[in-house]
Amino acid sequence: MIKEDEYHKRRRKFIQKMKKNSLALFFSAEPKTRSNDTEYPYRQDSNFYYLSGFNEDKSALLFIKREQKTEVFLFVYKKDKTEELWNGKRLGVEAAKKRFKVDDVFEYKELTQKLKEYIPSLKHLYYDFLLDYSKVKLLKSHAKDIYSFRNAAKIVEAMRLIKSPAEIAEIKKAISITKEAHHRAIQTAKECSYEYELQAEIEYVFRKNGAQSDAYTSIVAAGNNANTLHYIKNDAKIKKDDLILIDAGCEYNSYASDITRTIPANGVFTKEQRELYTLVLSVEKEIISMVREGVLRSKLQKKAQKLLAKGLIELGILKGSVKKVIKKQQLQKLYPHGIGHWLGIDVHDQCPYKDTKGKEIALCAGMILTIEPGIYIDKENKEVPKKYRGIGIRIEDDILVTKEGCKNLSQEIVKEIDEIEALASSHK
Repeated sequence: MIKEDEYHKRRRKFIQKMKKNSLALFFSAEPKTRSNDTEYPYRQDSNFYYLSGFNEDKSALLFIKREQKTEVFLFVYKKDKTEELWNGKRLGVEAAKKRFKVDDVFEYKELTQKLKEYIPSLKHLYYDFLLDYSKVKLLKSHAKDIYSFRNAAKIVEAMRLIKSPAEIAEIKKAISITKEAHHRAIQTAKECSYEYELQAEIEYVFRKNGAQSDAYTSIVAAGNNANTLHYIKNDAKIKKDDLILIDAGCEYNSYASDITRTIPANGVFTKEQRELYTLVLSVEKEIISMVREGVLRSKLQKKAQKLLAKGLIELGILKGSVKKVIKKQQLQKLYPHGIGHWLGIDVHDQCPYKDTKGKEIALCAGMILTIEPGIYIDKENKEVPKKYRGIGIRIEDDILVTKEGCKNLSQEIVKEIDEIEALASSHK
């Protein structure tokens, strides 16, 4: 669990990045309606959580920076016994004052009055430009003399690029739970007739081990379904000779894991499955070995494309030179996505890939990204030899950039062919 001292340091770092005579405001997420008067499980706004560590709705963080003084105020929803009877306990103002290292805590209903007091005397206003209209209207209604409007979200998202030791520990915990889930999937796949049965095995492990939820909707894609990149129906029958692409990771204390493994439904790879899987795995290993400080993600992407193209040409799936199949976008039909993305509070962590001048950000120690090459050959793709059609493979790991190079945080989740087949056969 990340301690309040770390959240306090983040708030101080953010306020240092503000201009003098400015105000910044962050809101908690709104509950999401599922239908009528029922709601989805609450998920806090990622930037608000990063700065506060507070998981209640109807909350806000207000930053004030003057010439000689800075202040941070937290607004929380009131304690109300009747409402708590229906919706659960609230922390309340008094308990929040004891827990959080802020200058003061107020009831959420006081926010409008405080904005009336502070905004007219300040010149710069920071807020998330993606705020819903009602909140923007609230801010701007008091901002007649504001000199500039600035996107506070972009500042926080840049701060989130480098993970602290405490954040890395949370992600490692999420990965350790996800490891157990993927290993259970490998062991029980032969017993599952439908994709949703395997999904249930995975998500049972998540909840059994204290993960709050899945970090994203699990993909359990058997056979040709693996060639739909964001397949989440998970309702098809699993055939004996199918490969099953499983893209699943849990969220632990609001930090995500993101792992993909591709496994044989019956526990044994066919010759063609083995050939394509070996190619994808070799590419993934090569790209991971390249991860270190100073490297650009675009370099990793280009290298992955070249290696996949070369391997597919050697298998007779693509024809021509490596340069030609990439230039004519023949490879893109079989590998249409990027080599990876940032990972953190969000599974696709909303951190920048370019700096404020539009220049690509190089890898730096403390960053965590996924590496996930793949090959996707639809069963209707008549340009490919028939024996390879209907196969979709992706292998994905979570990689920490270090001063020495990198560390594969998910390296204990089996992915070698012999390891997968052995684990599949070990289950009684």
